[in-house]
Amino acid sequence: QVELVESGGGLVQAGASLRLSCVVSVRTFGGYFMAWFRQAPGKEREFVGVIGWTSDNTLYEDSVKGRFTISRDNAKKTVYLQMNSLKPEDTAVYYCAAKFGGPAMTSRSDYPYWGQGTQVTVSS
Repeated sequence: QVELVESGGGLVQAGASLRLSCVVSVRTFGGYFMAWFRQAPGKEREFVGVIGWTSDNTLYEDSVKGRFTISRDNAKKTVYLQMNSLKPEDTAVYYCAAKFGGPAMTSRSDYPYWGQGTQVTVSS
């Protein structure tokens, strides 16, 4: 059984930063590829980024490249999403997702395990 719990969301002004965390309850965290998705009101859930087994294996959606960074701490079984230079269009519920093994995938259907989500609201 794999359980994911996100935290760190909140209300911030445009230009601010937030760091989301996702703690994963699983025996072999190191074997999982971890992704972040987001869903804005009235929109489909969209891919944000994914990290492989090591922090140098990442892939990002174009609109967040250079602003968002995904990292992981395998000892803490935690993945992070550092979000800088936030924009109002980043407002969404952010979800952490997991899949065992590679490769890095961008479709939500490729991830069988999901957290409950954390709200990020960016005011202008």
